[in-house]
Amino acid sequence: MFAKKVNRTFLWGLRNVSAPKQAIPVAVARQQHTRPETSSAKSLMDIGTRRIFNEDHDIFRQSVRRFYQEEVIPYHSEWEKAGQVSREVWEKAGEQGILGVIIPEEHGGIGADLFSAAVIWEEQMYSNCTGPGFALHSDIVMPYVSNYGSKEQIERFIPEMTAGRCISAIAMTEPGAGSDLQGVKTYAKRMAVFISNGWMCDLVVVVAVTNREAKVAAHGISLFLVENGTKGFQKGRKLEKIGLKAQDTAELFFEDVRLPADALIGEVNKGFYYLMNELPQERLAIAGMAIASCEFMFEETRNYVMQRKAFGKTIAHLQVYNCLLLHSEKRLDAATASMAKYWAFVDARIQPIYGGTNEIMKELIARTIQQPHPVPSALHSSSTADIPFCSSQRSLLMMNQHFTCRLFNDQLCACLCCFKHVA
Repeated sequence: MFAKKVNRTFLWGLRNVSAPKQAIPVAVARQQHTRPETSSAKSLMDIGTRRIFNEDHDIFRQSVRRFYQEEVIPYHSEWEKAGQVSREVWEKAGEQGILGVIIPEEHGGIGADLFSAAVIWEEQMYSNCTGPGFALHSDIVMPYVSNYGSKEQIERFIPEMTAGRCISAIAMTEPGAGSDLQGVKTYAKRMAVFISNGWMCDLVVVVAVTNREAKVAAHGISLFLVENGTKGFQKGRKLEKIGLKAQDTAELFFEDVRLPADALIGEVNKGFYYLMNELPQERLAIAGMAIASCEFMFEETRNYVMQRKAFGKTIAHLQVYNCLLLHSEKRLDAATASMAKYWAFVDARIQPIYGGTNEIMKELIARTIQQPHPVPSALHSSSTADIPFCSSQRSLLMMNQHFTCRLFNDQLCACLCCFKHVA
């Protein structure tokens, strides 16, 4: 069995070896070692790759991966049937140092960097176990308490949350207000839906209206801490979903809830601003987990086609599967080599219409492919764009010979390094 308490010195991220706990620029850290990129690795999930991480992150990753292999994967099918994970796994995660990773030590957290949090996001997706809501708890909810809560709130809740004894959720989604946070109506009576960790939560950060007369809705929203057992606060049913079967997504009901003044997080009517400060980190976590999940499925698919036989040979030797894998791998390259969601939702939009619409491009390509030696340069410049050069099977096969050669894969680097500026 692995150690139940991880050494916190593993979690200090990019730092100067001669001066522990002192952060150094990523560019300098890159020059201090020659870590291979994933182009040199056998798998997208190999430990010890990517220059945004260091040896401490690798040791932590080994510990986190072992935790998921021993404490999560064997029980996940049971949790899916139950519609929730066990409380024991939360406490074990706390013992392992997986919760509250980015929360400062002086507040009762681990005090590591965001790269360490990214390790946890990735390893959970690599385990293909979506049940434990650790990322929501540690990287989305806890920062509201740590960054804006009072000293009393921090001392009371953060250590318990880091230990896994206090499970948290955030209620900011209502039946009529999803992405439009200014549209929340929760006052003293309201319902919140699609709340992750909702069934098991001991503490909820509730987004509520405190000034219904405000000219701008954002100026009348505050955040409150509501504990399980508070009069008027009730949990509804666990929601049945297509996926995330082991995640205890639930409805929450508030009926004439009366809270003490010390339940307010930060200042009154400042809740919307706190949300805008913290939501970019939530989006980053979502993007990182989505990419890691795709990497896991890609490796599963690649392993399968290498073993599955048809027509006297493995299907990995069939051209159609090679091309499908190639397209998938290059799409992952495009996402990991840039700013995850930002690139995928902004830059990629223009690619299909560079130089004209798809119909115009087809005309240009038709002229090109009639030449003796067409050069499908678009394959190298835009892998996610809908460009018909991809019909050049010969070029795809040539690229497939270099299947493991990837773009510089500084996964999440742009996001993680620039995050503070973006937020």
